[in-house]
Amino acid sequence: MTRREFLKTGATVGAGIGLMAAASSARAQNSVSPNEKIVLGIIGVAGRGTALMDWFRRHPDVEIGAVCDVYKRHLDAALQRLGGKAKGYSDFRKLLEQKDIDAVIIATPPHWHPLIFIYACQAGKDVYCEKPMCLYPAEARAMVKAARENNRVTQIGTQIHAEENYHRVVEIVRSGILGKITAVRNVFTLNEAPKGIGRHPDSDPPEGLDWDMWLGPAPKVPFNMARFVAGQHRYFKDYVGSWLHEMGPHIVDLPVWALELGPPKAVFATGGKWAMDDMSEIPDTMEAVFEYPDMLMTWHHMCANSYEVEFKGGPPFGRRICVLFHGLNGSLAADYGQYRLIPEGDRLKEDNLPPKTLPRSPGHEREFLDCIKSRKQPSCSVFYHYNVHIALNLAHISMKVGRKVLWDDKAGRIINDEEANRLVTPRYRAPWKLPV
Repeated sequence: MTRREFLKTGATVGAGIGLMAAASSARAQNSVSPNEKIVLGIIGVAGRGTALMDWFRRHPDVEIGAVCDVYKRHLDAALQRLGGKAKGYSDFRKLLEQKDIDAVIIATPPHWHPLIFIYACQAGKDVYCEKPMCLYPAEARAMVKAARENNRVTQIGTQIHAEENYHRVVEIVRSGILGKITAVRNVFTLNEAPKGIGRHPDSDPPEGLDWDMWLGPAPKVPFNMARFVAGQHRYFKDYVGSWLHEMGPHIVDLPVWALELGPPKAVFATGGKWAMDDMSEIPDTMEAVFEYPDMLMTWHHMCANSYEVEFKGGPPFGRRICVLFHGLNGSLAADYGQYRLIPEGDRLKEDNLPPKTLPRSPGHEREFLDCIKSRKQPSCSVFYHYNVHIALNLAHISMKVGRKVLWDDKAGRIINDEEANRLVTPRYRAPWKLPV
């Protein structure tokens, strides 16, 4: 199913009821007047959450009405940053009960994203959720269902989507000048070997941290500072799982958008931890192949070599990103900020570029705010990102079972492997449950 078909048909995605009784805001059920302030609640105010809070509050029509964090030190710092003008909570469910909140910004570790997103929709709040939006296909489907049933405006935090370079690449690819595209390669490299994040002993959590709530639906484990330090959750299987989940929403976004891809029909992924000598749980080298009806897309990442593809000049050992579209007339290579055409002989003429036809974004955050008022969906809504994340989630399942998986999107299941199909739905730690 293509993105266009998905949005048109409404893609039935399971049934179920909400698990919380947060009071719906009558104001949030309707559009916010152009002259009214949009009141935001920020859930998770460590590094990323604080940055988002500052980005959003630069807009004159935004008011931060509440912040939430399970670590008192982070919560107090955010409240102080806001000059005591917002309410503070340690439990996101209490924030969702605050009636004047129009929308929430979710910047927790990713294993919390689906549940908070769904509960926020049920509470009548619009939702901006950082990437990755989910780790399992069943979560993606439940999030779409919650947004649709509750008529919520949603945005997933893939900020690069709003930039000029991605728009221009999409226009070029869709113009047809590359010819029939049969393959897309996504490449992400960096070199963290061999020390990585190191090894750290378990310890007592710092004073003021509710570690059990930080873990939430994830398995119960002792506190370890390596898991908790801002940004390092990405190195553990229960919170992110790989660089594919971490960076894929930004990178795979481009071919999904340009080629209007639906979910893949089949996925195979493999990888391992062969170079890193640390306590991380994710592969340092990974390959994935995504099969679509008339083309292949691949993912390649390694954390032990930062070789550059097409674009030079990155920082030593730092991140390198490249998306390569291969067509009969030539190829196009792109990263976040630039693209390069690679002709096949004389078939591709660089002076034959298409005009600019896509509407430009006013900015990722501004787009979300404007849509809260207009009740339109932003370009990076949960409905759009469903197709991106289903691909990423299925690759993880394939890697876990070591086999190719075949996906039936209408049924929402893997049809060739019962063991793999059992991994479509997460097993949350009690008392948390996924509405499906």
